[in-house]
Amino acid sequence: RYPQQNKGTYIPILVGDVLQPGKWGAQITHKENNSIHLSIMSSATCIVGKFRLYVAVWTPFGILRTHRNSTTDTYILFNPWCQQDAVYLDDEKEREEYVLNDVGIVFHGNINEIKLRSWSYGQFEENILDACLFLMDKAELELSGRGNPIKICRVASAVINSRDDNGVIAGSWDNTYTYGVAPSAWTGSVDILLEYYSSKQPVRYGQCWVFAGVFNTFLRCLGIPARLVTNYSSAHDNNGNLQLDFFLDDEGKVDTKLTKDSVWNYHCWNEAWMTRPDLPVGFGGWQVVDGTPQETSDGMYRCGPASVQAIKHGHVCFQFDAPFVYAEVNSDIVYSRREKNGTQVIEKIDTTHIGQLIVTKEVGGDGMMEITEEYKFQEGSQEERLALETAVMYGVEKQTTQDIAYQPQTDVDMDFQVQKAVLGSDFKVTITFRNKSRNYYTATTYLSGNIVFYTGVTKNEFKKHSFSAKLEPSSSASFDVVIKSSEYLSDLLDQASFHFFVTARINETGKILATQKATVLEIPTLRIKTQGEMVAGKEMSVTVEFTNPLKQTLENVTLRLEGPGVLRTMKKEFRQIPTNSTLIWEVKCIPKRPGLRKLIASLNCDALRHVYGELNVQIQKP
Repeated sequence: RYPQQNKGTYIPILVGDVLQPGKWGAQITHKENNSIHLSIMSSATCIVGKFRLYVAVWTPFGILRTHRNSTTDTYILFNPWCQQDAVYLDDEKEREEYVLNDVGIVFHGNINEIKLRSWSYGQFEENILDACLFLMDKAELELSGRGNPIKICRVASAVINSRDDNGVIAGSWDNTYTYGVAPSAWTGSVDILLEYYSSKQPVRYGQCWVFAGVFNTFLRCLGIPARLVTNYSSAHDNNGNLQLDFFLDDEGKVDTKLTKDSVWNYHCWNEAWMTRPDLPVGFGGWQVVDGTPQETSDGMYRCGPASVQAIKHGHVCFQFDAPFVYAEVNSDIVYSRREKNGTQVIEKIDTTHIGQLIVTKEVGGDGMMEITEEYKFQEGSQEERLALETAVMYGVEKQTTQDIAYQPQTDVDMDFQVQKAVLGSDFKVTITFRNKSRNYYTATTYLSGNIVFYTGVTKNEFKKHSFSAKLEPSSSASFDVVIKSSEYLSDLLDQASFHFFVTARINETGKILATQKATVLEIPTLRIKTQGEMVAGKEMSVTVEFTNPLKQTLENVTLRLEGPGVLRTMKKEFRQIPTNSTLIWEVKCIPKRPGLRKLIASLNCDALRHVYGELNVQIQKP
């Protein structure tokens, strides 16, 4: 309300002969009659936001100043093209991708079935910039701190979620989306940000990719280079000891009452590019920021910015929240059981399951770029051990197993594969034993099939199957378990995700084998077609088609369609789609911006979610 020069909210700009790069100044570029044209240079360290612009003229009669005029309000953003800016990025193709691209890719599914969908960031759409600036007001970030990308990312990671500050998105992971929109139904950030800007109330509902998609829009809109990252097999370690504990009962089954840790099929967060003058040299560049509310940091649900380089090398002492991110990509899975005498016995330690693959969208394309090596060294390497020792030295808890009995390695290996299948069909789980000894063995085998949220939390166990496997010496044997669609369809969740545990007890030795895998069924897609000339400023037609492949009628179906620069989000509701019937929805639109654009559609109903379609379209100049 009261601008002050020492806080950067009041800036006198003097007219001079020469402009100095990165410093405030003005220069006359043209004079004509009673008017002049000025070129203004802004400071590379000034605060970002909306400025009121006035012109003051010294005259013999005193200083004359222009009146308040909202049409001359000026927005100043971060500038990744400016070498003096804290977010400077020296690669033009990366600047085009991480700042200017208004459509991105979200990778989801699981490590064995990687899936992708497009997400409209829409950072150039009308009113989005004002909505993003409002978030800094909502977070009560002091004006003098709004030129610091570290502070902006820190407060934004809290205000993106609604857990403790009535922020942008209310999360829901229980498959209940009453009075809101299912997370899978959103096609982009624009509707979410505009609804929040208008209502000032949390928008329902989101999950990790929604938080990350909206956060990416916020960052790119302000000029901060940003990308959305997916970590497959992401650890949620409840006690922060770099260890996920899965407890088995006497029969080798997972004890769900004791097992509290979970493995997310995937987790999405963001990386923002900036210098880190608050850290030693070498820890700038990509920083992890995460708006998904998982754990509190300094009393609020937020995460980051945490240096990716610091995470890789184990320097988790550097702020902010590096230990939490380190655990997400580096934890071990420990299978153990308690003997009748109270002794805890470790049956298996899996050091490679967590953080197997970390990816983001490739620069200039729609493909996948692996960035796992930016977060961690190769498993088992000397560098990886040194990074772990460094992390422990700086305070990361690493639980030791020296006081716990460890079962010796068995001479029988067990693994299993899940057949790829389409939603609504039967499929097989094939369990394979390899007996490396010269002895005959029998294995009492138990399979548990669970319908799970993508966070690894079980909704219910839908399949129980046990059998005895006879294992010949020095040979392999496979056994099939059939999963019928009638067993899972009625309870299936959003992402058609299953989690299978297979355990086996070698009767002759008492040794227990245990392993687990997640799988995702193939979900049908939408088809998008266009008709007419695709020219900016001229009407064209877009058609969305969907055929119901399920053996049931879909009810209360909602379709969404959007395309940045082509059409704003449109929504259509349908009462029913009978089995094997085809829905056709045609809309008219007038593209605004020429160039390569993308149309994105989603279908949502109680029985079927995560149904998407997309189409690249080349909009010609008039």
